[in-house]
Amino acid sequence: MPSTSPRSRRTKLPAPELAPKLRPAQTRAAETYEHLLAVTAQILTEVGFERLSTNMVCERAGLSPPALYRYFPNKYALLHELGRRLMVQQNALIARWLTPSVFRGNGLALEQALTGLLLETYRVTQETKGGMWILRALRAVPALQDVRLASAREVTAQTTQRLSRVFPHIDVAQLELISRVADGTAYAALEMLFDDPSLDPPAVMAIVAATLTSYFERLSATAASNR
Repeated sequence: MPSTSPRSRRTKLPAPELAPKLRPAQTRAAETYEHLLAVTAQILTEVGFERLSTNMVCERAGLSPPALYRYFPNKYALLHELGRRLMVQQNALIARWLTPSVFRGNGLALEQALTGLLLETYRVTQETKGGMWILRALRAVPALQDVRLASAREVTAQTTQRLSRVFPHIDVAQLELISRVADGTAYAALEMLFDDPSLDPPAVMAIVAATLTSYFERLSATAASNR
């Protein structure tokens, strides 16, 4: 006989609304919008994302709850926008470091470029107000995980496009998988550095870069043998 306990009758809670209610065009409204995000980021550095609340943001920003809700329906919408902006900053670094010439060069040049990319990604996240907590929120809050997944898809697409120019004989599906695994590996290393501040960022990122480079060198050998 099926269980009729309260636990068995629970239904999945609806996901919180994440889209900003209003993206202001006028200067004053835009300033308020940015002020709310800046205040949220500051509070994150003090209390973390779990204790963050819209009441805290309102009090610190000097606004009433109705004024905040004109722009953001809840704290998750604030975190969602902060997360999206952080991912945009991180992804913009790829074009600067991973050029086609880097992949065509020797292993040392690629390893140095990957190390530079990884360390600059770490630096950008560290220098972003509340960056560590934004990163943790994207991992821990189910409703926010789409921000990270969308970023991963963009990184995969960018990297695959660059790799396909260098390795036209390699199946695109394989290049996509390689790009996705590389992004996941780099992101895991980034999270590890923030979870354990005792680790040395250059040393950690050098290991990740060397590991990824060894695979790309294998890919180059495979491409050469298929020509």
